[in-house]
Amino acid sequence: MTGNALLVRVKDNQPRLLESLAGLCTVQSPTDHLATVDRHAHGREEHRRVEAFAAADRLDPDWRPFIACVVRVTRRTLCRDTRTGLWRQRREVAYYASQIPLDAPACATAIRGHWGIENRNHHVRDRTLGEDASRIRRKPGIVARLRSFALNILRAHGVTNVSEALYTNALSLDHLLNYGLSKS
Repeated sequence: MTGNALLVRVKDNQPRLLESLAGLCTVQSPTDHLATVDRHAHGREEHRRVEAFAAADRLDPDWRPFIACVVRVTRRTLCRDTRTGLWRQRREVAYYASQIPLDAPACATAIRGHWGIENRNHHVRDRTLGEDASRIRRKPGIVARLRSFALNILRAHGVTNVSEALYTNALSLDHLLNYGLSKS
């Protein structure tokens, strides 16, 4: 055993499992909960409630061996409209399944950590490398791997501003070729 465990978000593409997790959370009290408020700049405020539930024997027999803990994350986001000054509210409920029992702070940390990685990677791939706008239709996975390869090389060399690095390397082939020589 490596000591790792899986905590995964269950979405609409697994409707029976999602319904089962939501049902469990409505009939059972949470074993732990955590409430946080993040006040971001630019008029945004997010209230987050993370609740952990013991899965026990309330799930479908096919899922019982794999799910020990169910997590419900309720996010209520207030966004301020700069034109009117009024607050607009958005509410989202997400369900997660875990292989091991976890407390609410551990769940919150893992979920937030995942989004940090997700945002760091996907934002760069979409905005800087234009992945979503790509018109490649034949074997797009090859170009996606090349993008990953390029990002890995830049990150391994301590690049934090990928857009700037792409611009610098586009101007100087010598600079680009030095990436392969400077680290072994």
